[in-house]
Amino acid sequence: MAYASHNLTDTIVALATPSGVGAIGVIRLSGKEAVDIVNEVFHGKDLAKQPTHTLHFGTIRDDSGRILDEVVASLFIEPKSYTGENVVEVSCHGSDYIIQEVIQLFIEKGARLAQPGEFTLRAFLNGRMDLSQAEAVADLIASSSRSSHAIAMQQMRGGFSDEIKRLRQELVDFASLIELELDFAEEDVEFANRDKLRELVAKIQSIIHSLIQSFKLGNVLKHGVNTVIAGRPNAGKSTLLNALLNEERAIVSEIAGTTRDTIEEVLNIKGVQFRIIDTAGIRDAEDTIEAMGVEKTMQKVQQSALLVYVFDVIQTQPEEVQADLAKLIHENVQVIVVANKMDLNPYTLREHYFPKSKVGSGKSEVAAPYSDFRFPTSDFAWVPISAINNMNIEYLKEKLYENVISKQLNLEGTIVANARHYEALRKAHESLERVTGGLEAGVTSDFVAMDIRAALHHLGEITGEISTDDLLGNIFSRFCIGK
Repeated sequence: MAYASHNLTDTIVALATPSGVGAIGVIRLSGKEAVDIVNEVFHGKDLAKQPTHTLHFGTIRDDSGRILDEVVASLFIEPKSYTGENVVEVSCHGSDYIIQEVIQLFIEKGARLAQPGEFTLRAFLNGRMDLSQAEAVADLIASSSRSSHAIAMQQMRGGFSDEIKRLRQELVDFASLIELELDFAEEDVEFANRDKLRELVAKIQSIIHSLIQSFKLGNVLKHGVNTVIAGRPNAGKSTLLNALLNEERAIVSEIAGTTRDTIEEVLNIKGVQFRIIDTAGIRDAEDTIEAMGVEKTMQKVQQSALLVYVFDVIQTQPEEVQADLAKLIHENVQVIVVANKMDLNPYTLREHYFPKSKVGSGKSEVAAPYSDFRFPTSDFAWVPISAINNMNIEYLKEKLYENVISKQLNLEGTIVANARHYEALRKAHESLERVTGGLEAGVTSDFVAMDIRAALHHLGEITGEISTDDLLGNIFSRFCIGK
């Protein structure tokens, strides 16, 4: 564990604001001696006699009496603090020199430098928050969009934790009855009603399944949507990127193959981040550099969650569009087909490129006349635009957003965005499947109890009711020093 070499009862100190010159720097101390350490060098009111949640103006002076700075000391007396310990936050001027001098002075008086995430680790160990909420603190600091902020806030305020704890408690109540049966194994008694246990397990499985399903969306909202703009040379990909960003980010030229490498930018639509990647045109390359660009295009497409395929309605034939899509589409990608340069041919229709044909199942599909490629019409959006004139760009943004956020999804509900939580939920679901299978097969209580214990273990890992030093070290070492 990252903290094994240190005593968690030490008083710790760290800069809580970003390093670098600024108006104010906040130095945070936490521990039993926090107030006494600051009080020893603080000249103003006696901090040891002041109530919690109060601010005090004074000066910080070294042992020679030299004034290092005028500061404001904020007091948070245990247990009413972030960490559950005595916490003092000293707000000084944001000079690197002043900050380092003050921190060094506190270290000389008995504090030690905090490890990454150690303030939040102490909050967890002191019962101020559970492990899921502690992880949300890091997510909140890292949030860069409205949606990622909303997910982190919901988790930090305990919405996800409360749901997991409630499910776990219902399972614990039944597990205790199963365990009781084991104590009376020789008497062949049954304290836990098997039908009610089946109902409970089915209900918990259903809720866990919904949480697992939400991870795909949650991961996207947290990290952004990998979105690739692909198409043939001179289809207008770079012009489209510029139109979406509303700035001249990519070089636009009538010369085919201008874009040789990928260009990546972030576009925020209604709080959702799209990591837009403009790629080299798809065609038989005329030189080695262009060939490398086309190869990188195909790699980016395979890694994408959303593909924006752009084609020129004047130059590109239907069979060419279908051939391109056959190369580009992969299993987990959502597709938007963008018909560009509509100002030059305003009568272009979707049906011209994707004529519908009925198949035996009654499902409407798009048929490529020269290949076995089948592209279900329901799987993509058709957006006619003129990128150079900004025509329909806002409509395209709506379609990008809709491809990520289904109208049926409630963003106020619980959404899983943490890979560790997802894995724990998946394992809990598997354990409950074994419980159901065991009940159907009529296995003995000890096997049912073993699988219930496994499910409880995995659910407990999420909130930290079950944790290891390695797990805590792995989680909190990713935090910034002052948090």
